[in-house]
Parts: sequence; structure tokens; C-alpha cells
Amino acid sequence: MRVTGLWFYPVKGCRGVQAAEVRLSDTGIRGDREFVIVDDKGLFLTQRDVPELARIDALYRGNTLVLASDDREELVVQLDAPGRPREVQVWSSRGIGADTGDEAAVWLGRLLGRPVRLVRAGPRWQRSFSYGGQTGPLAFADGYPLLLVGEASLNDLNERLPEPVPMMRFRPNIVVDGIPAYGEDALVRAQRPGVVLRGVKPCVRCVVTTTDQMTGQRDDRSEPLRTLARYRNDRSIRGVKFGMNVAVGEGAGATLHVGDVFEAVFS
Repeated sequence: MRVTGLWFYPVKGCRGVQAAEVRLSDTGIRGDREFVIVDDKGLFLTQRDVPELARIDALYRGNTLVLASDDREELVVQLDAPGRPREVQVWSSRGIGADTGDEAAVWLGRLLGRPVRLVRAGPRWQRSFSYGGQTGPLAFADGYPLLLVGEASLNDLNERLPEPVPMMRFRPNIVVDGIPAYGEDALVRAQRPGVVLRGVKPCVRCVVTTTDQMTGQRDDRSEPLRTLARYRNDRSIRGVKFGMNVAVGEGAGATLHVGDVFEAVFS
């Protein structure tokens, strides 16, 4: 199994960054979903309810986080700023993050048309996942540290769709080749010297897959979710599956590169 693509998402729900290499951490990829946009009650926002988030570029530049959208002036957030404590809720998890300040809140609020705050997962943020006997820490990812998708799976899906969709619709972290279509469903672990990735559970897909990741527009035919529902519905996990959630078993601090080859074990 060979790594053919790497992605991370500095701000939950915003556009992803494609990279040639990433640094692994206990929570997945260092810097992935390190920030979240919340409403005035501290509840997290995602593309499920706010598809316009796809119009926001988010990337790290030196010691800053830079946000950009359309013709707006960039927003620059200093990573070394301590930030005021703010309560955040991500699904059922509540905790304390670090608010990045009024400038970020105003910039995002004007773009999204609602009062919001940009919050970072600081040292006080404590959250974890638990499934099938596996546990581990999380930043602001939905439920698990990493998402792995096989290229063959997307190829098979695209042959069934009225129009093909790009891999970025599924917001993966790790893209691989060398396994059959949907082979990642049965991934137990993938290893290379110094790194072990553990399969946790297949990923249940939602309306975000129908959202153009450049424009924020929903597909008026609900594709590719509509087609996936015809043959990828899994009652055991109560949803339509595509891709595999994985966790870092060993290798926090190691660098993962496009082109890395892993020995994969399947159930």
C-alpha cells in the first residue's frame, strides 16, 4: 500500500491543504483541525450546516494561521498568542479552547453572516475517541484522528456516478493505492519503519460529500451520497460508508511522505 496523497485541514470545515509531507501526532496530523469556528453559544460549525466554509482557505505560514476567501483581505492569526479561554462544544464533547480574538471574529462573522468566534485547541482542550476497545486523543476532528481512502474506491464510485467527483469531496487525510476498491474497509493496521496506523472503523458519510470544496455549492442531485447509499449502506454502523477512520498507533512525531510504502494487514 503506497501513500499517493496527504491532506490536512487547519480550521475544521474550511478548505484542506494538500502536502508532500506531514508530521504525525497523537491526534493525527500535526495542525489538523487545530482550530474551529463556533457560534455565539460555543457550538462548532461545519459544512453540514454552513457549506460556505468551503470558500475559506486556511493555511499555516511561519508562526501564523492565514485565512483567505474571494477578494477579501487576508486574516492573519498569531499562533503564539495565548488567547482567552472559551467553552467549545464539538458533538457531545465540551471543553475549553483558546479564543483567537475579535479581529478574527469580525472577519469571519462578516463572511458567514452570523456572530462567530475562531477557537484554537489549546492546552486546556481535552477530548478523546473510544471505539471497539481503541481510545486516543482528539483535537477538533469529527470523531477520529485520521481518514484514509483508497484511490480504487473513488475510481469505482466515479464509474457509477453521472459525473465524477474529485477526492477532495471526501476530505481525506491519507490517500493510498495498491489495494482493491473498498479494501480499506477491512484495514486492521498499516505499518512502515517507525509508524503504525490502526484501523478504527469505516467512515459514515454525510451531506458534506455533496458540497463543492471550491465554491461551497451543494450538488442538486445529492451526489455522490445518493449513489453511495445504493450500495454502501452498512446497518452495523448506521450509515453510508466510504473511507476508513484510523489512529496513530506508533510514530507520533514521525514524518509521513507521499510515496511512503506501508505493509497493510486486513481482517
